[in-house]
Amino acid sequence: MLVLPRESRKLFKDPFGTLHRDMNTVLPELAGRIVYTVGDVVTHNLQKNGITPAIAVVDGQTMRSPCSRMPELSGECIRVKNPPGTITDDLVKALTYAVDHPPVTIMVDGEEDLAVIPLVIAAPPSSVVLYGQPREGIVLRTIDDGAKAAAKELLMQFVRVGT
Repeated sequence: MLVLPRESRKLFKDPFGTLHRDMNTVLPELAGRIVYTVGDVVTHNLQKNGITPAIAVVDGQTMRSPCSRMPELSGECIRVKNPPGTITDDLVKALTYAVDHPPVTIMVDGEEDLAVIPLVIAAPPSSVVLYGQPREGIVLRTIDDGAKAAAKELLMQFVRVGT
């Protein structure tokens, strides 16, 4: 399991992509692209606009409280444990599998926030990852070599614990 040290957490506060204030500005950017989502609210709002993500990573929470807008689960559902501040090997395996077998919903017992990083690494070029930036909007990250390099750089901030 990879653990994010407390002193590195500040690196993850800024949006890891382009911040949009609402879904209406995001929708035009999604045409013809494979879309992946991380977070219950962003997944729900995308589905409300008629788009089902190829992969949805959800945990039943929004800002650490139960989510009242639980998205509809689509395709295969994989359940993984992922404690806050970590990226577990099971989460990475589920994301890698899901990229090759969409649609997949990954239901996280714990916290899904950091799934954006391994998802960007696993996702194919020109696809899009969306996630919510609390109290600010929706972050859109188009997958290209720069996105993958930036995600790998962030991943280097983590410390491996256990086997």
